[in-house]
Amino acid sequence: MKQEELADRLQNSKRISLKKKFQCVFEGITKAGNPTLLNEIYTELYITEGGTGELNEEHEVRQIEAASRKADRAETYIRQEELFQLPAGRQEPIRTVMTKGVAGIGKTVLTQRFTLDWAEGKANQNIHFIFPFTFRELNVLKEEKFSLVELVHHFFPETKEAGICSFEDFQIIFIFDGLDECRPPLDFHKTRILTDPRKSTSVGDLLTNLIRGNLLSSAHLWLTTRPAAANQIPAECVDMVTEVRGFNDPQKEEYFKKKFRDKKQANKIIPHIKRSRSLHVMCHIPVFCWITATVLEDLLKNREGGELPKSLTEMYIHFLVVQAKVKKVKYDGGAETDPHWSPESRKMMESLGKLAFEQLQKGNLIFYESDLTECGIDIRAASVYSGVFTQIFREERGLYQDKVFCFIHLSVQEFLAALHVHLTFINSGVNLMDDKQSQISELKQISPVQFYQNAVNKALQSPNGHLDLFLRFLLGLSMQTNQSLLQGLLTQTGSSSQTNQETVQYIKEKISKNLSAEKSINLFHCLNELNDGSLVEEIQQFLRSGRLSTDKLSPALWSALVFILLSSEEDLEVFDLKKYSASEEALLRLLPVIKASNKALLSGCDLSERSYAALSSILSSQSSSLRDLDLSNNNLQDSGVKLLSILQTFHLFLSSPCNFTLQLGSLHSSPFQGKLPPLYLLLHLCPALHSELTTVFSYFPPCVVLCVCSLSGCLITEEGCASLASALKSNPSHLRELDLSYNHPGEAGIKLLSAALEDPHWRLDTLRYGETCCTLKRQRRKSYSCRLTIDTNTVNRNLKLSEDNRKVTCVLELQSYPDHPDRFDYWYQLLCRDGLTGRCYWEVEWRKKVSVSVSYRGISRRGDSHHCLFGLNCQSWSLTCSDDRGFSVSHNNNEVNISSSPSSFSSSSSHRVAVYVDCPGGVLSFFKVSSNSLIHLHTFNTTFKETLYPGIWLSPGSSVVLIRSE
Repeated sequence: MKQEELADRLQNSKRISLKKKFQCVFEGITKAGNPTLLNEIYTELYITEGGTGELNEEHEVRQIEAASRKADRAETYIRQEELFQLPAGRQEPIRTVMTKGVAGIGKTVLTQRFTLDWAEGKANQNIHFIFPFTFRELNVLKEEKFSLVELVHHFFPETKEAGICSFEDFQIIFIFDGLDECRPPLDFHKTRILTDPRKSTSVGDLLTNLIRGNLLSSAHLWLTTRPAAANQIPAECVDMVTEVRGFNDPQKEEYFKKKFRDKKQANKIIPHIKRSRSLHVMCHIPVFCWITATVLEDLLKNREGGELPKSLTEMYIHFLVVQAKVKKVKYDGGAETDPHWSPESRKMMESLGKLAFEQLQKGNLIFYESDLTECGIDIRAASVYSGVFTQIFREERGLYQDKVFCFIHLSVQEFLAALHVHLTFINSGVNLMDDKQSQISELKQISPVQFYQNAVNKALQSPNGHLDLFLRFLLGLSMQTNQSLLQGLLTQTGSSSQTNQETVQYIKEKISKNLSAEKSINLFHCLNELNDGSLVEEIQQFLRSGRLSTDKLSPALWSALVFILLSSEEDLEVFDLKKYSASEEALLRLLPVIKASNKALLSGCDLSERSYAALSSILSSQSSSLRDLDLSNNNLQDSGVKLLSILQTFHLFLSSPCNFTLQLGSLHSSPFQGKLPPLYLLLHLCPALHSELTTVFSYFPPCVVLCVCSLSGCLITEEGCASLASALKSNPSHLRELDLSYNHPGEAGIKLLSAALEDPHWRLDTLRYGETCCTLKRQRRKSYSCRLTIDTNTVNRNLKLSEDNRKVTCVLELQSYPDHPDRFDYWYQLLCRDGLTGRCYWEVEWRKKVSVSVSYRGISRRGDSHHCLFGLNCQSWSLTCSDDRGFSVSHNNNEVNISSSPSSFSSSSSHRVAVYVDCPGGVLSFFKVSSNSLIHLHTFNTTFKETLYPGIWLSPGSSVVLIRSE
């Protein structure tokens, strides 16, 4: 049989086997409970482009905290089916992709969905074969020797049966899931080069050569990993690094609405989670959403009217109790009303707690027989544990039925480890966290207060927060209310309300010290586990009263203010220091908030070199969100100049040439002058500078890119326009908007500056004077015309496509589009397929009422919230066109009506609008098309942080036609 025929037969059998393997999932765990179709339960997870393979050793709960603040921010997203497709502007092919994400974020499910889409013929049909591996399976083979062909044959026997012994002629994707669990050594420096896929070697050497490209260089590789293990692969071996983002707020709501079909229950659960900061943050992780849903489903069914868990410890205790109850009823034949904890169950839980603690100390999240033996657990007993406590501890089997064990999530392991330490202390007085003592006989008895204080100290000594979550659980277990929930497992209690009060006071003293923001925030979460919110309530009273006097704030209250601001549900879009105190002390105290903000207003705050050093540190941080900084009316000096080298956008409000010289003039003589990247400047001049225009513009160093210049009300005459034109000729290629409103430029001055609109060497798009706004002529803009193609995977089912998919009509009949996570399921919307780059222009014809929009790819698709509708969120900008009300524009839920009489829509040409976007310049303009001219409607000036996609919203009965460029 020919090779092509063999390949076709193999491909068909491969699709069938992979579809069978991945079409169903067992949420939270493997092979327990009832299987669910992946297509039914799957909630879209977005993959963010960019990032690096740098080592991140912070505890993942800290990474989750940081990520939750960015959940609704604009980021560059890539769809899973596009992982190996060349993005716009990239020439080199993508061979190896690394996807990072914390434990439980959904990396494995993402690879399963990717594989299932291929097997079902939905995506990546140019690929002949996908071979999905997990490092858990590969680990048991670390002592074996294989060739690449033999390894594929062993894991996928159908390839051997088909007689395929060479893969060089096929398009293949190898998926390696769980690099952080890899045990075969990957030595990229000493491993000998291997190029023959038929030659045997160790699994570690085989993987190393495959990743390096020595073996099967034509194949694609996709590796997933937790962030801490990303640096195991050299950067030069990875073509693209991506990161899985967890659930944002709309996705959290979508998940719980899917899990709880009863709207009354869903409407009770979602607000409850939002009220608890710790629960809301942890729901960023899909597996925690599953844990939460498991607990709340049981509580709502069996304890109607009772309080729902408010803390992490309480949630995990309930989760443990639910599993004990399942064991009692399902495996022991008991009734739901029987005591949950039998002697056998207690012994099992004690063994699992010991395993969790000892392996956590070693950093192990998966365990093999040797690991169990070290903890005194027989492998047969472990199999029993995984069989009855199926949703806590699980067993997996590799290719040769070798058993692999793990807890369902790192947080469950940490909870059980804390429970083990707590039980050991209250039963025997032994402090397992005291590693200075080696023998139990030598251990000194300490009081409960000392025990918890020692735990706080040890957690604070960890530079990366590795004990943060463990500490929260340990302190939460000290609460008598939580201990009562574990009645039957705990034979005695180990603390009193007095112990809790002393622990609370000790933590408050620690918060008053000069701790890092991350450590301080975790201590506030610890106070929450101890049911103490006094510091937060005190600062909230100050904020509510409007009498916040920062001069009187203690260090602890400053920390509480930071915690509140970072915990706010409002986007940290703009932070204004003057709202709290225009002082250097306030800036230094609130640095974590500035770091998490998109824009910071620090004008006139008398900043010194110390402030600039702190700001430079923030801006240099990979995790900083700050991109837009207003430092006007501050003395920059050389330290400030160094700070500017990191900025993307700089707002400058000038009142005098002297003030300007102090702020930007020093860039000419600065030692950093030759090293600065382009600095995008939005310049606003006061009227006093009308005679100093030439002086002002002469100060621009080469690194300054003048984007917007506002000279409104500066008393500029015809003579001033001549000076202005002369000055701007030295910087013609970046000025995009010039505002001369409320001046006296005269006809000659207007003519002189209007010529710049048609000059191809100038980027000037908009010139404002009087009540007039001149823009580029239609012909020049049409030179940037782009051809739009509708992404059919996004089209709402009430939108009908026709005329070669150029016409869209909103109809009552549902269209038979296939299920797809990118599809808008409520709003009558769609996106176009290709992202916009550079300058782009397009026109559409509309009828009745529509919105013409641009949006980031990451806009939500599920539900009726404002997160999904164009123009009502920070991810999209929209022009609404209506026969009844004329035009309006909207962004981030802010709408601006544009004066236009409905009667003006009498001719067909008046139902045509145009969109012009300058992506790198941050300009988005909407126009009404009339004859061969454009009537300017509105311009947004902003910074686009990721790729834009054209979008359309339609009202019922409306239609839109995408106009092909002439």
